[in-house]
Amino acid sequence: MDIRKLQRLIVDALEDVKAQDIKVFNTEHLTALFERVIIASGTSNRQTKALAASVRDKVKAAGGDIVSIEGEDVGEWVLVDTGDAIVHIMQPALRQYYNLEEIWGEKPVRLKAAGTKAGAKASAEDDSEDEDAVEASAPAAPRRKSSK
Repeated sequence: MDIRKLQRLIVDALEDVKAQDIKVFNTEHLTALFERVIIASGTSNRQTKALAASVRDKVKAAGGDIVSIEGEDVGEWVLVDTGDAIVHIMQPALRQYYNLEEIWGEKPVRLKAAGTKAGAKASAEDDSEDEDAVEASAPAAPRRKSSK
């Protein structure tokens, strides 16, 4: 499956179950094992499990492969391996602690906003370069919380 279609499919599956703070990173320059890392947050164990199930079901329905799913038993951090993309679904406290964006976030991928279901289908089938455009700016410095 084309990586742009796969990443759009995964993001749509995450949005369907109301994932928060979805980030997609191009990792081709860092490893030959996979092309994308997608990170999203869920607010509870139940939601992280539902997010993983949504990704699994949509990828399989589109003819894609699920290599493995880890962490579903607990649900604090669920990893879905689709071969070309690794999806990390984490609760906010774990996401902040492990800060995977620092490891994989050198090249963020900007996706077109899907808006509606019809828009999501259209953008998933759009082969334009815009969807896979990588931001050219240098990686942002880590954000620091103000001590107010």
